Amino acid sequence: MFKFSVLVPYLPLLESAVWVTLKFTFFSTFLGFIGGFFLALITISRNRILAPLARFYISVFRGTPLLVQLMLIYFATPQITGYTISALEAGVLSFGLNSAAYISEALRGGILSVDKGQWEAALSLGVPKHRFILDVILPQAIKNTFPALINESIALLKDSSLVSVIGVADTLRWADLIQAKTFRAFEAFIVAAAVYYVLVMILTFIGAYFEKKVRISD
Repeated sequence: MFKFSVLVPYLPLLESAVWVTLKFTFFSTFLGFIGGFFLALITISRNRILAPLARFYISVFRGTPLLVQLMLIYFATPQITGYTISALEAGVLSFGLNSAAYISEALRGGILSVDKGQWEAALSLGVPKHRFILDVILPQAIKNTFPALINESIALLKDSSLVSVIGVADTLRWADLIQAKTFRAFEAFIVAAAVYYVLVMILTFIGAYFEKKVRISD
């Protein structure tokens, strides 16, 4: 009934596809964190121009489907700019921008949870604001929002399967191509599902390990 042996010749391609999935998730998460950090700082600032713009950005990216954002960036970028963006670049950019909107809200809560007395002490001591934010506020904000950041990374890993629709050779794309060649849909997609599950469990374990370390350090 099931013939998983037909997938054996395609396992080297699966290894490459998994690597693409991991690379995509890493760069998207990194871009999302950097963007989310700056968005969080802007939204809690008193800047009358940038703060509303940041809130509007967050509202747009959280209020529209990720797949629409992906399609818009991939197909509209050449039309608007003349630059032919690759499928992987479009995926990383769209997922990173989308993730930044969610991460910013988590980091904003983490930053606001820092005792205001630390801000006042830093100001009274004349500590440069950028050094205080990077050396004092950011580590505490990450510690306070660590579970949310791990959950966002896991969500990015699972949602990365969406990039297969624009031709990125990720894990789901591998399964789609293999089932088209072998006509063994169950075997191909169940293996892809198993790969995603294993990756998610590994990321969950790593997150739980570091979260425990953070709690011990407290």
